[in-house]
Amino acid sequence: MRDAAPVSTPPRVLPPNDPRQYDDLAGEWWRTDGAFAMLHWLARARAALVPPASRPGALLVDLGCGAGLLAPHLVGKGYRHVGLDLTRSALAQAAAHGVTVVNSDATAVPLADGCADVVSAGELLEHVPDWRRAVAEACRLLRPGGLLVLDTLNDTALARLVAVEIGERLPTVPRGIHDPRLFVDARELIAECAMHGVELRLRGIRPELRGTLGWLLRRMRGGSARRPVGTEAGREPRIVPTRSTAVLYQGRGLRGG
Repeated sequence: MRDAAPVSTPPRVLPPNDPRQYDDLAGEWWRTDGAFAMLHWLARARAALVPPASRPGALLVDLGCGAGLLAPHLVGKGYRHVGLDLTRSALAQAAAHGVTVVNSDATAVPLADGCADVVSAGELLEHVPDWRRAVAEACRLLRPGGLLVLDTLNDTALARLVAVEIGERLPTVPRGIHDPRLFVDARELIAECAMHGVELRLRGIRPELRGTLGWLLRRMRGGSARRPVGTEAGREPRIVPTRSTAVLYQGRGLRGG
């Protein structure tokens, strides 16, 4: 009697923005030419907004830290790097990269008021059902004079077209990773931060065109999918400023005293 053919299990289909996707994609975090490649580019750009620590023991709280992609770009800046995320598989990787990890929701952070010199909220707010609560928590954590840095997607038709309809059909973004109903209106974000004592300044950002096209070409040819972070940096597309905040934007703001 012939053995029965093995039954393959089809990949599970999850709703848009379902956090379980990050467990399914756990092996992608540190593949710099993989599904989370753009998060590496954004982490480098976000870290460029963070100055060297101004005092011993300065604390940087990384909300939605994922697998700790910000960590390599903070080396030498003098911060204790604490990362919070809901996904345990990602936190295990962040810990391996030197991040002190906390399994926590960004809307209910178990850290003291005013503990942080810097709070980072990178590619987080567009994934949080109540982004206003996450902003309130980020601002609460900042000491007077502390710095908030963030990047997110604007709540516009153009952002939905670029990030979802186009972006999720390219190898730069996994399918279903966004729920466009959660995208964050830039003017509302500025107003919300102001309510919590942070004067936020925004600028539009985007991947530079030539480098991105080159990356896509290498990706389609099966180029260096596991290149270590920090090597051949010139081959990694840069995030550059743009006049419009209509799609992707970056924010930097200080908490008043």
